[in-house]
This record gives sequence, C-alpha cells and structure tokens, in this order.
Amino acid sequence: MDGTHRTFLIVGGGLAGAKAAQTLRDEGFTGRVILIGDEHEQPYERPPLSKDYLLGRATRGSVHVHEPAWYAHHRVELHLGEPVVAIDRAVREVRLGDGTRLPYDALLLATGAEPRRLGIPGTDLAGVHHLRRLSHADHLRGALTSSAARTGVPLVIAGAGWIGLEVAAAARALGVEVTIVEPEPTPLHAVLGPELGEVFTALHRDHGVTFRFGTRLAAITGRDGIVAGVRTEDGEELPARAVLAAIGAAPRTALAASAGLALAADGTGGVLVDRSLRTSDPRIFAAGDVAAVPGTLPGGGAGEPRRVEHWANALNSGPAAARAMLGQEVTYDRVPYFFSDQYDVGLEYSGWAPPGSYDRVVRRGDVAKRAFIAFWLRDGRVLAGLNMNVWDVTDGIQALVRSGAPVDPDALADPGTPLADLLPDA
Repeated sequence: MDGTHRTFLIVGGGLAGAKAAQTLRDEGFTGRVILIGDEHEQPYERPPLSKDYLLGRATRGSVHVHEPAWYAHHRVELHLGEPVVAIDRAVREVRLGDGTRLPYDALLLATGAEPRRLGIPGTDLAGVHHLRRLSHADHLRGALTSSAARTGVPLVIAGAGWIGLEVAAAARALGVEVTIVEPEPTPLHAVLGPELGEVFTALHRDHGVTFRFGTRLAAITGRDGIVAGVRTEDGEELPARAVLAAIGAAPRTALAASAGLALAADGTGGVLVDRSLRTSDPRIFAAGDVAAVPGTLPGGGAGEPRRVEHWANALNSGPAAARAMLGQEVTYDRVPYFFSDQYDVGLEYSGWAPPGSYDRVVRRGDVAKRAFIAFWLRDGRVLAGLNMNVWDVTDGIQALVRSGAPVDPDALADPGTPLADLLPDA
C-alpha cells in the first residue's frame, strides 16, 4: 500500500507502538511513520523487567523490540524523551512538550498504563519503588543487590498480583527476604479466584515468602529519609529495607480525554474503541493497555468493553490497529492470554474468568506437583484455562474457550482425553 504523501503518527514507545510501526512497513506503506515515546529509551518489552532483566540475566539491549538501526533502515522517525501534550483533532496534529507540532493523517494511541500509587504517608521516602519502566527495574535491582538487602530486613511488596509475585520470586532468588501485604485472602484473587490462589500461596511460602492477607499498607515509615518499615491497616509494624507498590496499573488516558475521545465507562477506564480498534474519532485508533475493546468471547460480558494489560495483547493489537489504519478490514477478537514464570513454575492463562463469572473449577493433572491444567466453567462452558508446567496445550484451551460449547467435566478432568476431542466438531 503506497500512501506516500500520508503521515501516520504513533504515540507510545512500547511493544504495541513498535509492532504497529513494523506492520505499516511490512504491509507496504511508504508514507511517513513517526513514533513518539516519552522515555529516552527506544521501544522495549516489559515482561523481562520483573524476571530476567531484574535478575541481571538479560541485557538492556535484549529487551528492545528492534535493533537500534532498524528504525532508520525502515524510515521510522523516533521522537524519544518528549511527551505528546495535546491532540488538535480539527487540524489533525499533535503538540509535543517542547512545542513541536506534528501533523497526521491517521493517529494511533498506544500510551499504555502507569502504576497505581499507594496514596499513603511515606511514599516519598527513598526505597519506595514501582515497576513499569526500565529505569524502575534498574533502581529496584540496585536495591535488591545492595549489601543492605542481605541484612535480613525484607522487601515489602504491596499487592499479590502478577508483578508482586514475579518480583517476590526474583528477590528470593537473590537471597532477599520478602513479605507481601495483600487485602484479599489469596494471591491473584481478582484474576484466578481462591481456588487457584491457594496454589500460589503454597508456592511462595515454600520459597520463604511471608504473606499478610486481609490488610493493606497504611503508612511507610522512615529514618533519615530512607524506608525503615511499614505499618498495616490492622496496626502491625513490619521492618522493611525497600517497598514495592504492586497494586495494579491505570490506563494513561489523559491525552485522549483532553482531546474529547470517548472513554469506557465504569470498570476499565480505557479509551473506547470498536472491534477494528478505531476510537470515536475515525482517524484515531488505540491499542495495547490503553484500549478498551468490546469482548467477543462466548459467555458473560460479550460486547462489553474490556482492557487487557498483558504482553500478548500489545503484541497483537498494535499490528491489528496498523492494518485498520491502512483501511483493511480488521476484527480484533483475540482470546486474552498471558504467561508468568516464578521459581521453577511456568504457566500460561487463556480466557477471561474473574471471580463471580464462573460456577466451577475443573482440574486435570497433579496440583500438588504443580503440573496441571485448571479450567474455569460456567454452565458447563469453558471460560478460561491455566496450564502450569504443562506445555503445548494453549491452542486446545483457546479453542475450547472460543467454542462456547458445553463440555463433559469428567472428560475435561481426564488427562487421557485430548482437548481436541472435547470440541463440538470433534
């Protein structure tokens, strides 16, 4: 596709934005492609930040989406370290923080998300961390590998979600004591429910992690401007050398909101898009963490806007948005997918089944040995599946989720029954 005289702007220097730029060139677009990121770092992938990069096993260059020369070679203009502060939809241009104005014929918002703040006393102390950017990972790794971290005074993590648990595993691998403070009764409660949350409680306790469930941090205490401890809402005082706020992420929608684009109502808070990832302005698209896409899977919530904050969504929605910008027919209907690595456990999760959406959990395999598949069902239909240390089953799980067909729970629990045999056309 030619488009020599057109300019496509991408706001956001993460995986979704970088993959969108790559797709535009792969599809033959010859016009101007400008990618704008508010970090000075070229686009990079975020999963290693809580895993190998945090542990020092991955180099800085290894997390970049493309080699440095790729952008110049493919005529993708990088504007790094300068945020977009306004969109003028009437004249179709954006304004950067330094006053530069850039025109667009089509615009992609891939602004991502930012860590939620604790909002308690003491968050300005040295030693309070978030984890979203390479610079965050650098600071946190410095704290975990310092001589002070070896004194037995723990890292306190607020939140037992994916980031909190992955950082806990990395910290334990580095010999750092870890205490996790979580208001829910189990880790990952809002994602997996209590049935699977208990598996992660046992996993981390087996590796020496201490949990404080049913409470939150009320304050972070310090000495000489440095973190010295925390106080929970139920009054417990805990020592701390460092504190990680891992209580989720909020979509970065301020730019879209100021431009008058429609945002999703209660729940997701993202930029509202249709299934071609087009916003309420036909020339503006959104992808990645910031986009609220109508659900397409069978079961509850179909058609309702849904925001997915995981790597696979950025990887796939960026290219989908790029094709839609080129005028191609696009229906973005991927099954949500994410992966995690913690200690000697690797897992993949496909689907969408938060607590309240399912009525049964079926397991196949050995839960005690952490080698199993779990399925979340409602009315006999598979809403989601998690495979832990069991591989090459993701396609089968996603096919069951997509089918929306009722399955025999006994056959689902039987490791001897291939997943493909449970599909309606099998």
